[in-house]
Amino acid sequence: MDIQNHHFVVTGGSSGLGAAVTRRLVAAGGKVTIADVNVTKGEELTAELGGNVIFAHTDITSTDSVQACLNKAVASFGEIKGLINCAGIPGASRVVGRHGAHDLEMYSRIINVNLVGTFNIIRLTAEKMQHNAPGESDERGVIINTASVAAFDGQIGQAAYSASKGGIVSMTLPLAREFANFGIRVMTIAPGMFLTPMVDALPPEAQASLGAAVPFPKRLGRPEEYAQLAQQIIENVMLNGEVIRLDGSIRMQAK
Repeated sequence: MDIQNHHFVVTGGSSGLGAAVTRRLVAAGGKVTIADVNVTKGEELTAELGGNVIFAHTDITSTDSVQACLNKAVASFGEIKGLINCAGIPGASRVVGRHGAHDLEMYSRIINVNLVGTFNIIRLTAEKMQHNAPGESDERGVIINTASVAAFDGQIGQAAYSASKGGIVSMTLPLAREFANFGIRVMTIAPGMFLTPMVDALPPEAQASLGAAVPFPKRLGRPEEYAQLAQQIIENVMLNGEVIRLDGSIRMQAK
């Protein structure tokens, strides 16, 4: 699929990996609806990038909020050709720790945002995508989700986070198989250690230590590298139903 003049929704699109995707799509001539809960950053990025970007305050766990976002998106830029899901939250806690059992509300929130929220916007966007005019190879749309190497190499304390990202990995193929009837592709990127806002807050020495754990290149991933892969997935119609690790070959240790 060409990016030029096509419309994409990017969840979590105002910061980190999502902001890098937003910038890259706009630079390639695309139009972007940023779906995010961070109003300040969303409006700042929209002002920076100009008329081919709009911001929609969106809680991906809410059906009403997502519907409002998609309606605004279609009214502004027309049919949605791509959905890139970068929204998510971190979380770490031992199942049995010093202060007792893992907080169930915390576990539920991580699953609800990362997995249920991702599924929620997929189902509502795909419902609209199926009616798009077919393009080359009869393609009507592409969906890219964000998992994590924690889906495969979850560390101690990552039971909730790993489960949420593992769910995204596991639903990639069944979604791709189902949506093939509509001409909609589904792919997932599983990043390793990347320079996201959470990592940016760490001291430089801590960032260097994390980067040194990556076999090659021995550094943290850059959001622009995630965005580059997202662009390649969009443009290569044969990429479908697969999870790509973007991690410098890191395999996380137990802790």
